[in-house]
Amino acid sequence: MTSMKFAALAGRIERFPIAGSFTISRGAKTEAVTVVAEVSRAGLTGRGECVPYPRYGETPEATLAALQAMQQAVADGISRQALQAAMAPGAARNALDCALIDLEAKAAGLRAWNLLERPVPGERTTAYTISLGTPEAMAAATAKAAHRPLLKIKLGGDGDPERIAAVRKAAPESELIVDANEAWTEASLEANLAACAAVGVTLVEQPLPAGQDEALARIKRPLAVCADESVHDRSSLAPLRERYDAVNIKLDKTGGLTEALAMADAAQALGFEIMIGCMVASSLSMAPAMLVTPQARFVDLDGPLLLARDRDHGLRYDGSLVYPPEASLWG
Repeated sequence: MTSMKFAALAGRIERFPIAGSFTISRGAKTEAVTVVAEVSRAGLTGRGECVPYPRYGETPEATLAALQAMQQAVADGISRQALQAAMAPGAARNALDCALIDLEAKAAGLRAWNLLERPVPGERTTAYTISLGTPEAMAAATAKAAHRPLLKIKLGGDGDPERIAAVRKAAPESELIVDANEAWTEASLEANLAACAAVGVTLVEQPLPAGQDEALARIKRPLAVCADESVHDRSSLAPLRERYDAVNIKLDKTGGLTEALAMADAAQALGFEIMIGCMVASSLSMAPAMLVTPQARFVDLDGPLLLARDRDHGLRYDGSLVYPPEASLWG
């Protein structure tokens, strides 16, 4: 491994306006707030981006402070392997882990997938997200996106059968996946799953709150169910085997690409299907996640498509096809 000794670490908060607004069961936002880590050594700079997740008590300011606290460790040459123990899984470690990989790849003159000895990612169809709203508003938004082959529908509890029926009518040919973001209850679970199955939804993501999802093991699930908030890194996989059919791997939860790749291997070994997901962020957040796509049944890396503007040298999107990053962006 290339030595990182005498490297310098810098971090900053960046903001990207969202095109319109992005609404899920926990609320709405009009901008994506990210934290960027830059690790520089011998004239080269590696970058990584993360999105602090309020669901887990993360803020941009605290995430930036956590990065800044690692400046001496980075200067002393901390490896990515040592980083996994030095920082807790989460957004800050994700940004630093991805920055270190980017720097290692640049120093070695290799693409990141070659450096990490992973399959070369190709273009993949990404889901495109329809925000939570009234059935009428969601149908109107869906109609504009009905040409896309894979849509991810945000649901939110009461009225969800009407929402998903309206969405299906507006997009009769698209494959649909649903994300309830923990908004269903045990009392509404089976009726909502049945409503999704009735219109041909392929997958439902995190229907019940994390830690309150035991009912999923007791019912006959009519379609595949995917864990998101209930799963973080490899350590959280095994207890979910009876409740879920798939897991959503997000680098901001795993604490970086290093753990995400290890988690994908472990999840496959346990029989889970894999979704590679994202927060609303720029292409710099999506780029490392592309290395997980060869193992993923579902790719949900549409963050930049939801922004009013992306960063320079962003990922190439051709409709719903997303392509691997150029070296000018990352890796």
